Amino acid sequence: MTTALLECVRRFADANADQSGVARTPIPGLFAMRGTSPSEIQYAISKPLVALVLQGSKRVTMGNTTFDFGAGDSLLIAADVPNVSQITRASPGTPYYSLVLDIDPAVTESLVLEMGIATAEAAAPIRVDPTESEVADAALRLMRLMDRPSSIPVLRSQLIREMHHWLLAGRHGAGIRALGFAESHANRIGRAVAIIRNEYTQTLPIERLAEAAGMSSSSFHQHFRAVTSLSPLQFQKQLRLIEARRLMISEGAAPSNAAYSVGYESVPQFTREYGRMFGASPAKDVRESKERLLAA
Repeated sequence: MTTALLECVRRFADANADQSGVARTPIPGLFAMRGTSPSEIQYAISKPLVALVLQGSKRVTMGNTTFDFGAGDSLLIAADVPNVSQITRASPGTPYYSLVLDIDPAVTESLVLEMGIATAEAAAPIRVDPTESEVADAALRLMRLMDRPSSIPVLRSQLIREMHHWLLAGRHGAGIRALGFAESHANRIGRAVAIIRNEYTQTLPIERLAEAAGMSSSSFHQHFRAVTSLSPLQFQKQLRLIEARRLMISEGAAPSNAAYSVGYESVPQFTREYGRMFGASPAKDVRESKERLLAA
């Protein structure tokens, strides 16, 4: 089954991956990933997702915890948390392949009710476990729809729902279940996170974010950090810096233009904060990143 899933993902990713190795499927929230060499370090604040690694290996770090995993493993990110990732094993002859599915809170909430799950256990926001056969089977049937596009509108919802079901019922269940409770702290903080993601270039009053989460300002600060490991201001700042880095590396934007595009009013402040996060000035970081890409 895993071999069949790898073959489906390989064919789709080889034909559709963009320069960054991402192949978007016609099913919203489902992506195939491909890498033909070890990658440079990637910085992100990921949305809740599960990634089924089918070939090659990867490393993901959150805070002081590092996860090394490879074919046959699944990575779960169950909250909007900052992480650093890197493909560690891949080559032109044996590329890295994975299948990524965004966790849908609405589907999760519906299933939690139907499955009679009474409480959400506390669980780490990132974990790695062996991929279960039921999850791989549902993923395989999803990918087989790529060869039958007329069937996608009819079958995609039930297959996405089935995959969520097996994730909830299996090893990753504890990490996902909190997303299925409308009034869980994770879900309420998620409402505020959605605002920050959509409006990260703007000044956002903490009162507005706390109101969206249905919390007092002090309680909101406490629970936001517990869920994301960052304060709301730090979260927004990292989003800005990650996007600025993408603009400079992928689109060739000048540091000053990137700074203003993501909401900074002061280029020196942008340069200082960029250096603290990425360990180098914007110009040096972009130059070294491009050199590494050319070498690869």
